[in-house]
Amino acid sequence: MIVTDAPLLRSELRQTARRAGLGVGRVGGFGEESSGDIFLAVGTGLDPDADSGPSHRLEPVLSNLDQLYEATVQATEEAIVNALVAAKTMTGMDGNHVHRLPHNQLRSVLRKYGRLNEPTPADAKELHTPTLPGGHL
Repeated sequence: MIVTDAPLLRSELRQTARRAGLGVGRVGGFGEESSGDIFLAVGTGLDPDADSGPSHRLEPVLSNLDQLYEATVQATEEAIVNALVAAKTMTGMDGNHVHRLPHNQLRSVLRKYGRLNEPTPADAKELHTPTLPGGHL
């Protein structure tokens, strides 16, 4: 589920939702027919009850959605990694036992393949959230 306050048209939300599959692919998913992956995007930036204004526009307000698309891919990838890290060892149906991921080993593998973005001291001083023009992400 992708939710944004950017004033996007239905077609732009559809395009944004498609980018989530790229995030799944970055962590090893192939989009198999049996995966059950469904990607939805919802926008809160348009008021459908307004008589005029952005909700009735016919053309895109944002001329370049690449930053939003990139943020969608990165957020999807991070959400999957976070879910994997948060998982606990469990026993399921028929006694199937699944162990939690060893976090230190996972960090080592992610670092080895350039997938771990570790903050530098400079990053700590300048923590910020990237935004699109108009303050939307």
